[in-house]
Amino acid sequence: MAHRSVRETIAGRKPCIARGDTTVAVAARTMKKQRIGALMVVDGGRLVGIFTERDAVFRVLAEGRDPSRTPLADVMTTQPRTIAPDRAIDQALLMMHDGGFRHVPVVDGGKPLGMISARDALDPELRDVEAEILEREHFAQVLR
Repeated sequence: MAHRSVRETIAGRKPCIARGDTTVAVAARTMKKQRIGALMVVDGGRLVGIFTERDAVFRVLAEGRDPSRTPLADVMTTQPRTIAPDRAIDQALLMMHDGGFRHVPVVDGGKPLGMISARDALDPELRDVEAEILEREHFAQVLR
């Protein structure tokens, strides 16, 4: 696996954030529009939680809450594990694996910079694996 930094992985992306008083319905529409699986919840510019697809299913829908009236602050994951931007992407993946989650907020001094997801971390490596498979298939055809 390449030893990219978290900062390199999130470069050029604007952090997707919401306030705690944002409703689940509004957050879900934002997540759909941005094609993301989690939002960072902030208060005064500092990370206070994370709202994920799982939170929507387990803490809202399964509990019979009204998404149009439920604020994120009531159903978000508080005190999420975070990672610093200069850490290696490998560390983010290990953190996800160990913690059983798929999103890690990237913060610097409490300020949210972005989000790392399992997919973000693995996409470049998967492309490398795919290229290697195609190369092997090509060599196998040439050697026949």
